[in-house]
Amino acid sequence: MFNKLTNQQKGSFLAFVGVMFITPDSLFIRLSNIDTWSLLFYRGAIPFVVVLIGLILFYKKNFFNALFKIGLTGIFYVISFSICNITFIISIQNTNVANTLIMVAMAPMLSAILAAIFLKEPTNKETWVAIFVTFFSVTFIFYDSIQIGNIVGDLFGFVTALGLAINANLARFAKDRDLVPSAVIGKLVVAIFAFFFVEKFDLVATDKIIVPLMCIMCVAIPFVLVTIAPRYISAPEVNLFFLLEVILGPIWVWLIIKEQPSVQTIIGGIVIIITIALHSFLALKKTQIKST
Repeated sequence: MFNKLTNQQKGSFLAFVGVMFITPDSLFIRLSNIDTWSLLFYRGAIPFVVVLIGLILFYKKNFFNALFKIGLTGIFYVISFSICNITFIISIQNTNVANTLIMVAMAPMLSAILAAIFLKEPTNKETWVAIFVTFFSVTFIFYDSIQIGNIVGDLFGFVTALGLAINANLARFAKDRDLVPSAVIGKLVVAIFAFFFVEKFDLVATDKIIVPLMCIMCVAIPFVLVTIAPRYISAPEVNLFFLLEVILGPIWVWLIIKEQPSVQTIIGGIVIIITIALHSFLALKKTQIKST
């Protein structure tokens, strides 16, 4: 059934499902009781093991061939993927969450610029409109929480956004090959980096369930889907879907922890959801017209 879909439908479906798995992430982080570096270690180590097993079962005897086929592009993907995973945590530690998320919301814009320069793949007007509308919606949501003076944290937040943009464009550039092995290696690099900062590795009480569940559902599954999605749709379109987490994340927290989101979050979130839904609808409609 999946093979019968158009490339636009495949890419949109993979990006949407991937991001939907990510949306409870902030809830799981709130429910966990481990420190930041321990969390980063497990978010690297557990997805590495889970997806590595999946790749071995999928490729079987051809696993090492798939690993070596990532090429130079795959190596760059490992570097970029690892860096943006690490810089996100460093950004959160050095500035407030609002600043970091606003920086990350620049990812679709940066993706469009990189795609035009390096892939010679200009972004259409509809996507540019969606990029600006969603970016200003994120800014509106967090406007009251923005702080001035945390230049280090903001800089690392920007590096995270740039890393996401580079990741999507690299996956788009290498759409004829599987870069999931690159992402797996990237997760290993993240785990090794975090290892040197972890004070204790113990998982106690509910963390024994919450942390592994979070690492599999909100990290392992999404990074596979989001790595594959750029094979079918442009990098800016993939990164647009990430902004759904900005509104759906707080909704999960609201439903479970009863922490009500602000009016700005609700208004901005509605705008983001409508914009992405409308953009996806128009993109799918355009591909259907071309195919007829």
